[in-house]
Amino acid sequence: MAAPGVLGAAETKITPQWERPVFDLPRAVKTPVKISSIELLRNESNWFVRTRSTDGAEGVVRTKQVEDYVDILLKRVAPIYLGQDARDLEALVDEAYIKNYKMAGQALFCPIAYIEESLFDLLGKTAKKTAGELMGGVLRTEIPVYLSGSGRDTTAEEEVDVYVRGVEETGAKGVKFKIGGRMSRNLDAYPGRTPKLIQLARKRLGDEIVLYADANGSYEAKMAIDVGRRLEELDYRFFEEPCPWQEYDQTQTVTRALRIPVAAGEMDSSLWQFDWMLRNEVMRIVQPDLNYNGGFVRAARVARMAKEYGLKITPHNTQTGAAAANMLHFCSATENIGELMEFAWRKPRQPSSWYGPFLDVVDGVVQVPDGHGLGVEIDPDYLAKAERIGMIQV
Repeated sequence: MAAPGVLGAAETKITPQWERPVFDLPRAVKTPVKISSIELLRNESNWFVRTRSTDGAEGVVRTKQVEDYVDILLKRVAPIYLGQDARDLEALVDEAYIKNYKMAGQALFCPIAYIEESLFDLLGKTAKKTAGELMGGVLRTEIPVYLSGSGRDTTAEEEVDVYVRGVEETGAKGVKFKIGGRMSRNLDAYPGRTPKLIQLARKRLGDEIVLYADANGSYEAKMAIDVGRRLEELDYRFFEEPCPWQEYDQTQTVTRALRIPVAAGEMDSSLWQFDWMLRNEVMRIVQPDLNYNGGFVRAARVARMAKEYGLKITPHNTQTGAAAANMLHFCSATENIGELMEFAWRKPRQPSSWYGPFLDVVDGVVQVPDGHGLGVEIDPDYLAKAERIGMIQV
């Protein structure tokens, strides 16, 4: 008999279904791609992770909030990838988690995501394929979106005005409004704002526009159910994060009480937790964030879980411009996405001089970049002027 804790001849290691491979990168990229360096760069307020291979290929991704996690990225995550074959990305993502599991959460998984996304860019350029093709094949080349980015520092009337203009200018078929007071234990941003906002939005935008509401954990279950029933009366399509995100029993109570689908998962980064939430009907629309959850591989695993339960995945996304390419490619290759994807919009935006193509909403959709990798080209002169925050290399 094997000693306790040691696998014997008759024993097998059981791999949870969510850890099984989702992409076949060695098939898409025929020869090894050894990672030689990883850099963190900053130009003005824009931050980038740049990866290079030993044969000179490079990948670049614009990041979000990486300035909060510099040491974790450079000291704890990046060294795991150096000298490795980028085609082994799924195993490397898992290793980066396993070796740093005590730090699990947004501060760990954002750095893992940024390096992974940069390597998808590198691999795509090496194989002359888009990121969506690397993920198994492109199912759609344009992504229908809803407008988000709504705030709570405006009056109900001002906020509705913003998105009436947004729909007119973009042709978007949906809008999401922020309601409640954000982790506020039932308080509104100011008294009476939410009921006025949700009713005025339906009146001004009409029945043809899809409306969503995001509470950012504002309510306890009883209050959330009351708000949700009013949203049902006004034909809102989903109610996002009604209760504080870690209070799963409260969210489950709301989900089971309402007809309107509850959306959740933005802040979650545990695949075990996603599995538990799905098994226990905590939500009906699944919303991992591509960065907070650790990148394409881990989001694809969540999408696979959701599919097994017959649910749609609508990734949380507050990124625009060059940083929005990750959401577009992921949705281009994921079968069970929802009717509209999230795209932040607050005011008319102008093309930036340092990258192309310009990613914006036209006639309600955003085109998936068709260049190799992430399909976004960063001006070499702009990157050359960037400050190198840190670099590790073989």
